[in-house]
Amino acid sequence: MTAFHPEGAFTLMGNKGALGLTGTMQGHPTLREAFGQFIAGFGFEGREILAELVDGDRIAVHSRVDVRYRPTGHASSTEILDLFRFRDGKIVELIEFADTAQIKAMIA
Repeated sequence: MTAFHPEGAFTLMGNKGALGLTGTMQGHPTLREAFGQFIAGFGFEGREILAELVDGDRIAVHSRVDVRYRPTGHASSTEILDLFRFRDGKIVELIEFADTAQIKAMIA
């Protein structure tokens, strides 16, 4: 939480009707609760950064991650794209693009 600006926002892009985890969460209390649920449900066991781009206060990071859905133990490898925007040295916005169909299959 210390990396996020007090008004920071995290968005997991996708169709909320197809996957309830998607959407925007903003502010420390909401982020803390959402990230707590993500951490309880998913174990991120490896991350390889494939590319990074920096443009002023914005950073794009393309990664390959190994993730395990804790309740079932199902593991998978996937690629994600994270778009960060910073203000005052803190993350004010993080937008994540992930394979939501793959996530849905893991938790089904």
